[in-house]
Amino acid sequence: MTRGRRRPLTPLGAVARGGAAAALGTLAMDVLLYGRYRRDGGKSAFPRWEFSADVHSWDEAPAPAQVGKRLYEGLLRRELPDRRAALVNNVMHWGFGIVNGAVYGVLAGSVPVPKVRYGALFGAGVWGSGYVTLPAAGLYEPIWKYDAKILAKDLSAHLVYGLSTAAVFRALDYVRRPGR
Repeated sequence: MTRGRRRPLTPLGAVARGGAAAALGTLAMDVLLYGRYRRDGGKSAFPRWEFSADVHSWDEAPAPAQVGKRLYEGLLRRELPDRRAALVNNVMHWGFGIVNGAVYGVLAGSVPVPKVRYGALFGAGVWGSGYVTLPAAGLYEPIWKYDAKILAKDLSAHLVYGLSTAAVFRALDYVRRPGR
């Protein structure tokens, strides 16, 4: 194997590596968001905050939970009780992060040497897609209704997600290559 080139990934390998990398990318994003929460006066410990323990109803549930509720109720034609809001929020948040990472894995796995900098474009793309789909679903305002500070904070969190995902994806290439 020549320096800088890697063995090609199988499609399943690319999906698995991308999903695993994105799980760590999602955690990195959440650590950043938790730090901001604490800096702004939040009191909950990380596990309580991370697992949405203070979300008790759909009225207080964030966008990931609302999307999950709509999907569940639309597909199964059954109403989800308020007590499921926290669980659905976590499933959707982590699921969305991991599924997007799987897509990243397929794309990054198709180039000879994936660069960590690709994660910036990936994170920005995930961020931008939210400001297209969530307003269309009536869960966010259109992007132009948010001030630059809010958008920058949200974008920076998604850049941490994207760059962390890309860095882990790239690092896993070294784990995969014995003797390097």
